Amino acid sequence: MLERLHDKAAWPVFTVRLTGDFAIVVHYNSGEEFTSTDYFLTHPEWFDSLVLAGDDQDRIGPGLCWPELAAVLHTPDGADGVTDPHARLLLLLPVLGDAGAPPEAVDLVVAALRAQGAPDRCEPLARRLLEGHPMWGAEAWSFDADEQSWICDGEHSPRKTPLGERLPAEGRTALQACLTPVEQVRA
Repeated sequence: MLERLHDKAAWPVFTVRLTGDFAIVVHYNSGEEFTSTDYFLTHPEWFDSLVLAGDDQDRIGPGLCWPELAAVLHTPDGADGVTDPHARLLLLLPVLGDAGAPPEAVDLVVAALRAQGAPDRCEPLARRLLEGHPMWGAEAWSFDADEQSWICDGEHSPRKTPLGERLPAEGRTALQACLTPVEQVRA
């Protein structure tokens, strides 16, 4: 699999569809000098994508907090791309960098790892993965009630400002809705 991901001619792309026609696109870049992975938040009406993370020399991340990652694990009805919740979690886990991830996050990562063939005793690996990407680690996040957006304190995070702050109000509302945990929607 690593050979396929790092094939200089392949440049694989994975799409994680979200509600409201949003998607997270994971793009593996295999250059002559290095290999990197970029994570973009897209919408068909946008001219530009929003960068969530990138592990090249510019070091951009983290791009999601735990409540947002948990909110995107289930695929909207009829969506294509990566649809398995376990695969979605593991594919997007490198974008996560949340020092406040809840204890149940470990159980979800363990279940995802086991679903993809990891041995039963993979809890130490799950805990390590939840410590964040080696380039940016786990950072503090806070919810800005006025902006209705999660904000990250991380030095390299693109989330120091509200996600999609330049979008029209209805676009921001739709974007935040797709990243809101189901429990918050019901409350």
